Amino acid sequence: MILPPFLPGRLTRLTVLDLGLFDVRGGERIIGIPAYLLETDHGARILIDTGFPPAYATDPGIADRDGLPVFGRLVNFGPEQTAAGALGLLGLAPKDIDLLILSHGHIDHVGSLPLFAHAPVVLTAVERSDPKPRYFGTARPIDWPDATYHLIDAETPVCDGLTLIPTPGHTLGHLSAILDLPETGRVILAIDALNRASEPGEHFADAEDPKAAQASADRLLALGGPDALLIYGHEPSQWPTLRKAPAFYA
Repeated sequence: MILPPFLPGRLTRLTVLDLGLFDVRGGERIIGIPAYLLETDHGARILIDTGFPPAYATDPGIADRDGLPVFGRLVNFGPEQTAAGALGLLGLAPKDIDLLILSHGHIDHVGSLPLFAHAPVVLTAVERSDPKPRYFGTARPIDWPDATYHLIDAETPVCDGLTLIPTPGHTLGHLSAILDLPETGRVILAIDALNRASEPGEHFADAEDPKAAQASADRLLALGGPDALLIYGHEPSQWPTLRKAPAFYA
């Protein structure tokens, strides 16, 4: 069994992958869907999250059958916005990923999980305890793939410069990440623990546990400090400003 820290070496690069746009509930807001490719000075590649199911890029009817229109609609989601397609733009393939981190099991994070089942998968024990990934609402169209799962329930180092932080609230098993990069410095990948900048003022109304979500957000902000780069999960105003592949943060 691999014990944390999972990988040798130091984190050197963060690349934000553009996995398309999504129109939430018919115009409420249009959000970007990110995944994060992290690389170390030992050549390891870590992927955080996997975007929507790749089948949605070629057959929108599958999304309809899964009930996606209840949640919203994909605005910009073609083959290059799938996890495999976005990696392909960098000359990589799913097989090149050495470790997958799953923040939580919602549809826009878990969709390509089966493509990365060759790699160890890190997630919280709470999230993995769901019989199937929670997707959204009552929809449960995919199974957990046959993979090696490393289940955590506390702050966990992955390598020098990358620490996972359980941030319950959005879902009860949500994970965020704290990065320390050589040039950029501290980066908070809040993911959906801070979905957008307005969430605290809205009292985390979309969270499964709003009080826990507030506590998790407070913890992340304290860990980040005033000079950290905070990357929200789906902040519409921030998405266009982020460096995206092939650009990166070092």
